[in-house]
This record gives sequence, C-alpha cells and structure tokens, in this order.
Amino acid sequence: MPLDISALRAETPGCDYVTHLNNAGASLQPIQVADAVKSYLEEELLRGGYETADARRQDIEDFYPAVAGLIGADADEIGFLDSATRAWQLIFYSLELAAGDQVLTTTTEYHSNFLAYLHLAQRSGIDIVVAPDAPTGEVDVAALADLITPHTRLISLNHVPTNVGLVNPAAQVGAVAAHAGVPFLLDACQSVGQLPINVREIGCDFLTATGRKFMRGPRGTGFLYVARERIESIHPVVLDGHSAAWTSRHEYELRPNGRRFEVWEQNLAAKAGLAVAARYATRVGPAETWDRIRELATALRGMLNGVSGVTTRDRGTNQCGIVTFTVQGLPSSEVSRTLRARRINTSSATTASARVDMEDRGLDSVVRASVHYFNTTNELEKLVAAVAEIATG
Repeated sequence: MPLDISALRAETPGCDYVTHLNNAGASLQPIQVADAVKSYLEEELLRGGYETADARRQDIEDFYPAVAGLIGADADEIGFLDSATRAWQLIFYSLELAAGDQVLTTTTEYHSNFLAYLHLAQRSGIDIVVAPDAPTGEVDVAALADLITPHTRLISLNHVPTNVGLVNPAAQVGAVAAHAGVPFLLDACQSVGQLPINVREIGCDFLTATGRKFMRGPRGTGFLYVARERIESIHPVVLDGHSAAWTSRHEYELRPNGRRFEVWEQNLAAKAGLAVAARYATRVGPAETWDRIRELATALRGMLNGVSGVTTRDRGTNQCGIVTFTVQGLPSSEVSRTLRARRINTSSATTASARVDMEDRGLDSVVRASVHYFNTTNELEKLVAAVAEIATG
C-alpha cells in the first residue's frame, strides 16, 4: 500500500523545523526512537545504570531479532557496535590477512575502509586490487571476477557509495564470491533502511551498517552480521569479558555468535533505540520505502538538471536516494553551508571521501542531497529554488 506520508511526517518532529535532505549523513529520528532512548536514560537517572539494564533487559535483547528481521538474518548472527566503521574494522582486521594476500575492492570504496587496506599493505604487505567500473558506473562484475586469483582472500564492496547515487550489484558480486570460495564483506552503511536487504539473497559472509542514516536510529550505533557458517572460523582481533568467557587460568571460550565482536560496555539506551528504529523500518516496509525514495530522487535529479550552472553527478544503472551535484564556480561545501543557513540540510563529499572515484572523474567535491520517504515534492522544489539562487549569485 502507498505510504501515509502525512502520518510519517507527524511522527518526525524535525520535519516542522528543517527541510532535511541529509539522510545519508544522519536522518531525522521518528519520535518513537527518540522516546525509547529518552525513557531509558530517564530510568537510569532514577534507578541506576546496572539496575536499569536488568529491568530493561528485554528492550536491550530485542535489538538482535529486530535488526536480523530487517536484513533477513538470524538473531545470533548479529552484533552491536558503536558505529559501522568499528563493525567493519573488527571484521576486516580479524581476517588475519598476511603478506601477499589480495583484497579486491572498487573505485568507490569509502575512505575509512581504504585507509585500513593501506594500513595493512604498509604493515603486513597485503595487495590492494581495485576492480574497474562498468561503463554505467557501478562495479564491473565480470572484470572483478577476472581479477580473482589464488591469493584473493577478501572481496570488499560498498553497497551504496558515499559520494555518488548508485547501487552496486551486491548479489551478483555475492555469486562471484561464492563460486570462487572467497569471503565477501558488504559495507551496507548507506543501504540498510533505504532499500530491501536480504543477506541470504545477496550471499555476503559479512555485512556492516550504521544506525544513524537511513535506518533513522540514534547516532553512535552500528551493527555487524556474520553468517553462521563463518562465525567459528573468525577470531576477533580484540576480546573482553563479554565477547569471551575466561574458562580457566590459561583458556577462554568465545561466544558462539555475533556477540563475540561486541564489548561489555555499550550505550544501552541507544541500543534500545536502534531496536525500535529497526522495527519501525520493517513496519514502514523496505519495498515501499525504496519505491518512494527512488521516486523522489529521480524527480530531484530532473529538477536540478533544469537549473543553469548546476550539473548532477550520479552514475549507475540502479540509482538511489543520494543525489549529487555541483554548482559551477562554487565549492560544494560553500553551497551546503548556504543551504543550511536557509534551514535546508544537505552535505558535501570531497575527494578524500572516495579518492579513486573522485580523481578518476576529475571532481574535487560534490553537494550531496539525500532523500528519505518522509520528504515531499515541495521540499525538493524548495531546495532547487535555493540552489538556482545560489548558482546565479
């Protein structure tokens, strides 16, 4: 059924204050999410931290099935972290890559991930191989498959890049990885909550994501998925008394699930809030969300293409809710700051965000407007009118 946009906006108090087109940075929270965090913190204030954790155990534990249900996983395959980057790093560094091992990635890889590759290349001697783009912009799956060698130890893919509005063909890459017997790590930071995700259909061994973006959860939250058949074979790079049990003076036993990547101290209020956000996203409907986001993003690209001095920069056969553009003669950061002064939220991405792709395309920055289902056509028109004024000085 069509989404009830009025009802969704009524549950999003921020819609009354700003035109929020920065959902790829941090989305506006539904009131239900904010209330979950607030009520937990209020109880901590009166009851105490440990005591509240005991009393609210079910709210905390609901995180696992709520997130699992959103991505087609099982609850024991999920772990809670404080960010998508931390989740991704824990998976990557726990793979114990060594000299000569090859990591196969893409031109649009996010800087935090690529920095980790460079770190291990310099420290341990791994090889970084960047698969080329297809002519339409997404990763060339056939070319990626041809680059696999006996030394390939990881295929690492961003589902949706940070700096361009395309969707990489994750399921096709998953099929290639499975055929080659190579572990597949999917960075779904910009896709969970934006489009339907099913880890079984994609075929990824690992997935990492954040809460604050299209999931509309609290900041300082993230999660990982580890396929059950991979859990016993991956030893976390760090441990504490939560991720493992100290069973005797010289022995320990890892948790038999995704929680082996967690640590004991967690922001439990935010964790309870992310559980609510995951349930909310499931209730709204991933397919309905995706249809609405694509409709709005397509409309926005069309409007921006009609503005003199403005160039949209998105590529890809399958485009998403991230809409990137440049304004002739103006730094993208300046455009974004000017829009924010008018209470229109966007962001900008620079060469440093995804250096290989940005340099290959000759771009030093782009303005990034990212839509969500609660946005309206009137808000898009407001953005475009403001950009037109900025472009003409």
